[in-house]
Amino acid sequence: MDDGSGKAPRVLLKLSGEVLAGSAGRGFHRDTVFRIAEVLVEVASAGYQLGVVTGGGNFARGRELSAFTRTRADYIGMLATVMNCLAVSDSVEKHGGKAAVLSAIPVPEAGAELFAPTRAEELFAQGRIIFFAGGTGNPLLSTDTAAALRAAQTGCRVLYKGTKVDGVYDSDPKTNPDASRFVELSYDEILRRDFKVMDAAAVAVARDNLLPIVVFDITDPYNFVKVLKDHSLGTVVKGE
Repeated sequence: MDDGSGKAPRVLLKLSGEVLAGSAGRGFHRDTVFRIAEVLVEVASAGYQLGVVTGGGNFARGRELSAFTRTRADYIGMLATVMNCLAVSDSVEKHGGKAAVLSAIPVPEAGAELFAPTRAEELFAQGRIIFFAGGTGNPLLSTDTAAALRAAQTGCRVLYKGTKVDGVYDSDPKTNPDASRFVELSYDEILRRDFKVMDAAAVAVARDNLLPIVVFDITDPYNFVKVLKDHSLGTVVKGE
C-alpha cells in the first residue's frame, strides 16, 4: 500500500492492556491475543509500517497500584507493558509476521532492545511490526503519552487509539442512552472540555506534532482494519 509519497503508510496503534484480557478480565486471554496478532499481521501484509504501544491495565490497574508510592507504581505499570509487548509480539511471529520489541526499560535477555529512533527505522525497513514497551521510561507519564511520543519520534502519520468504545462522546454512553458520538474534534476542544479519552500530555504532544488521533472500538480487533480505511467509524482528533 502506498499513500502517494512512495513510502508505505506508517501508523501507530495504542492498544489498551485491558483489551488483551478479553473475557478473562485479567492477564492474557489467549484467543483475544491471537486474534489481535492475526489482525496486526494482516495490516502489515497490506503494506502498512506498524508500531504498537500497549497499556498495562490487564496486570496493573490504578486502584490496585494506589497502595504504593506513585513512582514505584508507575514502574510496575511500565513492566506490565513489557510483558504485554513480549506476549503479542510472540503471537505475531506465530501467525507468520515479523515483530520486534523496543523498550524504554530494556530486557535484552527476553528480546526487548533499548528504544532508539534510528533502531526503529532499521526495523521498519525490515518489515517488522514494532512493539514499543516500557512507556516513556519515566514515572508520572501515561502510556497514552508514550504512544504519542513514539508516534512523533518515528514519523507515524496517524495514532490510532483502540478502546472499549467507538469514539468520543459528549457524555458517558454507558449511563446516557442519548449520548452523541463526535465524528471529529480538535485538539484544543479535547483539552478544553476535558474529555478523558487521552491524558492532556498525550494530546499536547499530538497537537504540537500535527499528529491526528483516531479513537475507535477494538473490542472486535478486526475494527482496526476497518477504521484504517474509514476514519468515520471512530472519532478523529486533529487541528482546527
